[in-house]
Amino acid sequence: MSAPGPAERPLRLGPAPSRAEDQAPTPPAAWAYLVRCADGSLYAGWTSDLARRLRRHRSGQGARYTRMRGAVQLAYARRCENKSEALRAEAALKRLPKAEKEALAARWGAEQAVTVRPGDVRDALAVNALYNWYVRHSTATFQYAPATLAETEQTIRAALDTGPFLLAENAAGQLCGYACAHPLHPREAYAWCVETTIYCAPDCVGQGVGRRLYTPLLELLRRQGYCAAAALVAHPNPGSEAFHKAMGFHSIGRQPRCGYKFGRWLDLQTWWLDLRPGEAPPAPVRRQLPAEETAAVLAACTL
Repeated sequence: MSAPGPAERPLRLGPAPSRAEDQAPTPPAAWAYLVRCADGSLYAGWTSDLARRLRRHRSGQGARYTRMRGAVQLAYARRCENKSEALRAEAALKRLPKAEKEALAARWGAEQAVTVRPGDVRDALAVNALYNWYVRHSTATFQYAPATLAETEQTIRAALDTGPFLLAENAAGQLCGYACAHPLHPREAYAWCVETTIYCAPDCVGQGVGRRLYTPLLELLRRQGYCAAAALVAHPNPGSEAFHKAMGFHSIGRQPRCGYKFGRWLDLQTWWLDLRPGEAPPAPVRRQLPAEETAAVLAACTL
């Protein structure tokens, strides 16, 4: 039987566009929280978006109490089922004597204390679950279908061929986030530039996990000999944009209508950080650092 002619060959199509109804609904959340102000006092509040509320407190746009004193850091957070529960929890926090607030903040701080360590393919199951939350719920990744465990294992292997794959875990061993890098482009002249990736667990966004991961990641990449790091961020994403700006990145441009997900077009903004400024020719990149050097950087970044 002869092969089908050009007119008989089936039409090959790309993926069908992601629809608005493809976005998995994010369970409504509300939070009761304590923030510690610059004068050491504790302020109790509630919010439906903890990361956004913390940004407002820190920028002087939050409650009058924190505007007057300056909010420094999150001291306690409790996730609630709805606004009513959060309001009740907030009222209970406000009624606590200062000593009990301090004890509550101390216990929460110990439970939420984050440890950053190198990861590998043995961590793929937890990494896969975290990444796929963003696939289903968010435009932070342009991927449509959840990644398989095998795909996540391959992603980790590829990242380890470029540099460290860092995990942040709390005292209970739960994954709070991960960060890594991969080549910006496969051609040789790009060998000194990397694209960074970071994902924080939804309940940990805005609580300092990203900084705990990025600070050692960028230092390790610098020590390896990489000269620049780029972060490609879907726009709009005010949380990620504020985070990268705080980490020293600057925006160098935006590609309009670069991705289509959940029924809408998305821009892609590039954030850039010079790891080794200057015009001198670079030395070859060290693809791996000695374990003791990595451990020293991780230890120094916890101080």
